[in-house]
Amino acid sequence: MPEPTATRGPSAAFLLYDDIDWAVEGDDAPRALVELAKQTGARRKRMATGHCGFYMNHSTMPAGFTVPAHTHDHDELIVVLEGGCTVHDGGPALGPNDAMAIPAHHSYGFTCGEGGMRFLTIRTGEAHTAMEV
Repeated sequence: MPEPTATRGPSAAFLLYDDIDWAVEGDDAPRALVELAKQTGARRKRMATGHCGFYMNHSTMPAGFTVPAHTHDHDELIVVLEGGCTVHDGGPALGPNDAMAIPAHHSYGFTCGEGGMRFLTIRTGEAHTAMEV
């Protein structure tokens, strides 16, 4: 996957949202989830791809979109920008400006609320997904 456009300063990379294309999903996500995302309009921009050690996706998902239980091999922070979701297995409902910090290998999933959800996922490594059976 090509590097996002980054404007470099003396010691920083500036990742400009409008200069970064929506990701073409491939082998890094389960095929069935990728197909469902394409059909419903869920998508993400891979904003930071290792810049200063960070990885960040900017995602948007429609109302009712469900991300099934899964794990990643890195800790992650999810920050809700708009809309919200309900975290599975007794988790809370999250809305704008709420966040969840998830340790590596912790299983979680969520369903987007009636307004869908726009959110950031921030990691310190390129996470690989393992779906639950």
